[in-house]
Amino acid sequence: MVGRARERAELAAAWATVAGDLAGVRVAVLTGDPGTGKSALLAAVLAELDPTPGTVLAGQARIHSPAPYDWLAAVLSGRDTRGLPAPGPALAWLAQHDAAPVERFAPGALLRVATRVVRHLAGAGPAVLVVEDLHALDPASLNLVGELAAAPGLPALLLVTSRPSADPLVARTLARLTGTPGAIRAHLGPLRPADVAAVLAQVYPDREIPPGAAREVWQRTGGNAYRLTELVATTPADDMAALLAPARPADPAAAELTAREAEVLVCLRDGMANKQIARALGISVRTVTVHVSNLLRKTGTTSRTEAALWAVRHTSPTASLTPRSQP
Repeated sequence: MVGRARERAELAAAWATVAGDLAGVRVAVLTGDPGTGKSALLAAVLAELDPTPGTVLAGQARIHSPAPYDWLAAVLSGRDTRGLPAPGPALAWLAQHDAAPVERFAPGALLRVATRVVRHLAGAGPAVLVVEDLHALDPASLNLVGELAAAPGLPALLLVTSRPSADPLVARTLARLTGTPGAIRAHLGPLRPADVAAVLAQVYPDREIPPGAAREVWQRTGGNAYRLTELVATTPADDMAALLAPARPADPAAAELTAREAEVLVCLRDGMANKQIARALGISVRTVTVHVSNLLRKTGTTSRTEAALWAVRHTSPTASLTPRSQP
């Protein structure tokens, strides 16, 4: 994890404040385009927090079509829900149990129940609440995250990751989160050539890095942390020449890809999950799965990682896709 020292220090300081006074919620929002290392930074910070959090509640959008309270359902998944302060039918609905009653609940009442459940799970704190991919969450989850950010007396650090989004509800939620007292907003951009040089020095500690190598790799990956990680991970450790080999001109047609398959390939290169690809292209997750299978066959690769590396070598680093706003 290089090039993110300032952000790590900010988040560590925010946690120290929460752990020290147990007075309320501190909010930290990490934004950035796909592949800029939001999840990697989040994982590194969680591993470094001192004191170690007694409770970590983590959730994100599920693979299936969004359902109300996806984030909380993910938090509750696999957890013993007995004794939680919520009526059984409402709790079953929040947890998205298969046997949940079909009856509907008043949105305001359900939001209060959801907030009460999270408070109970957080306990006396200090706790960490992790919300990944805010941009992909359902509206009910967005409302819940906004409520938690302003919950009085909840001793927790609320860590949120999100891509920038044109969706009005997501944008309002991000504004609400960053408007809380003491909130941290860190936007992760591409790595710099100096950061790439530091990565190469770590990967090849016993080898002399040729002059200009870092800039070549930086240009090849566009400074995208995900592409850099995939390139390094799939290049033999003793074959720096392959790492520095110039990428071939972009020619997705060489593998006889359809226009849609070429778009999915760029999404894979950018580290997007199937659900994210479906949202970006306006197609179903099932259709994305079919396209990924076709891509593996046509490019001669055996995994998403290999396909992503193939894309690094065959597509322009400036080509990308901006997710469409949701209705």
